[in-house]
Amino acid sequence: MEDDAPVIYGLEFQARALTPQTAETDAIRFLVGTQSLKYDNQIHIIDFDDENNIINKNVLLHQAGEIWHISASPADKGVLATCYNKTADGKVVTCAAVWRMPAELEPGGHESPEDAASPAHALELLCHLGPAAHGSTACVAWEPAGDGKRVISLADNHILLWDLQESSSQAVLASSASLEGKGQLKFTTGRWSPHHNCTQVATANDTAVRGWDTRTMSQIYCIESAHGQLVRDLDFNPNKQYYLASCGDDCRVKFWDTRNVAEPVKTLEEHSHWVWGVRYNHSHDQLVLTGSSDSRVILSNMVSISSEPFGHLVDDADLSDQEDRRPEEKSQEPPQDSVIATYEEHEDSVYAVDWSSADPWLFASLSYDGRLVINRVPRALKYHILL
Repeated sequence: MEDDAPVIYGLEFQARALTPQTAETDAIRFLVGTQSLKYDNQIHIIDFDDENNIINKNVLLHQAGEIWHISASPADKGVLATCYNKTADGKVVTCAAVWRMPAELEPGGHESPEDAASPAHALELLCHLGPAAHGSTACVAWEPAGDGKRVISLADNHILLWDLQESSSQAVLASSASLEGKGQLKFTTGRWSPHHNCTQVATANDTAVRGWDTRTMSQIYCIESAHGQLVRDLDFNPNKQYYLASCGDDCRVKFWDTRNVAEPVKTLEEHSHWVWGVRYNHSHDQLVLTGSSDSRVILSNMVSISSEPFGHLVDDADLSDQEDRRPEEKSQEPPQDSVIATYEEHEDSVYAVDWSSADPWLFASLSYDGRLVINRVPRALKYHILL
């Protein structure tokens, strides 16, 4: 099989929630949450064997409701959080909870093909994140470099910082803040920055992007009209502390320097419909992944605003006399930003894209029809970046 060929896995239910298992840095593992109104919902644990190009899966029952968002603990492989729909008093509310996988399904335990018909295991509920009084929870973000004890949840117009205690079985509200303004303000998404000692969180509501300081729960910057329409997703550059990417219903992906938010540093207009997800590669931040309801996944090379805008710097001592002038010529013409590849394996809206936490050259995308596609960065580009 060709090395760069995609590997496709089909879920029987519709799905829109995807995350890599963040604490797992050896095995390539993704978690996918389903959206079914009729049947019990599930979380599929997808293990990708990259040597043989095959997928192994385990299924967990998530009987609480249809899953709108899923995130994995950065410290404990067995712990995850979901945002799910629940009907209460004739109203649908989106709740958030922290769960633990059964011990036998934690890394290492594989289901063999003969066991494929065995009953699915249920998740163990550790704690709920707050009463429904706060409103519907849009997403849960874990403290990136933390010990898995601090999470932020965004519920309607509230940003809530939780301390997880007693082995995550109790969530204590440490602090909170609210969006003030006209109309019904609601957060749509948020990301916790890995920089500044993990004291900054970015949130999106309507067309605005805001930064918050978790120590004081006060606003530190606001990009009032970041997009022409609703902002769908955010991500921080892992190597450049002030750089943030956003995407939205105006079909655009924008890159911001949060020190000066008057104008975006760069704008991408490659998609033809709403852009639902944007993700920086964890190791090579010039690689940016986007997914859209135009059914396409686009991998872009944003080298001009990356942490290595001139490629690898070459030491003069390594060059022979005849080659002495070449790096100077090269340095005057830095590599250009470009679209590396457009992936068209999906036939429905792509609601989530994410990089593997174990292999920096591998990523997954999920479309609403339950199709999960695992792809690799093209080999030629991988060697170009490495060598």
